[in-house]
Amino acid sequence: MGFLNNTTITIDAILTKRGRELLARGRNEFKVTKFALADDEVDYRLWDTSHPNGTNFYGAVIENMPILEPVPDETQVLKYKLVTLPKETSRLPILDVSISSLNFTSGLASAEIVAPGTLNSTDAEQGYTFIIHDTSVAKLEVNQAAPSPSAPLIPVALSGDELTQSQNTTGLSAKILPQTFTTPTKKSTQLTIVGNQTGATTTVTVSVNKTQLGSPASAAGSI
Repeated sequence: MGFLNNTTITIDAILTKRGRELLARGRNEFKVTKFALADDEVDYRLWDTSHPNGTNFYGAVIENMPILEPVPDETQVLKYKLVTLPKETSRLPILDVSISSLNFTSGLASAEIVAPGTLNSTDAEQGYTFIIHDTSVAKLEVNQAAPSPSAPLIPVALSGDELTQSQNTTGLSAKILPQTFTTPTKKSTQLTIVGNQTGATTTVTVSVNKTQLGSPASAAGSI
């Protein structure tokens, strides 16, 4: 959902494919139990402490910026969610993964280990939630369990198809295992990683090349 303009409090909400399916069924299946807020469209570098009209105008440019239209694809929006952190927090937690994509090729090991870290905070006790969006491309296995694992945090709005095709697991690290398929030549999906303590999130693209799956496949390099 999103605000349509800066003069009136008008909210435009659109549903994902899964939301429309639940609404069409009736029987009280469509219930909003959680929501998230984000400030993706705000550029805080525009906060102007040198404005000649004083402190009331430091944020004038920010307050008059255009607002994004609602988009139901959470891989494209809600990248900077508003979160509640301890009062003494001075820096936001950032989930650190060394590369943004994982491309499997032949000739190496058959799986790749993903071991993220959290900057400015820690997820070392409860670990991370790993979500592969399409198990026809790759699957997940726990590589190292967390000392005090929590329930999986799944912030993404998965479509009806993704709900049946996705897989999630929790731990300090996970194995990505490429799948074998006949068509097309190359398939890709997303791996979403969420810090179970901090809520920090990042996404990695996972691609598997069909023509190279005759022998054990692996990604070039570790994450």
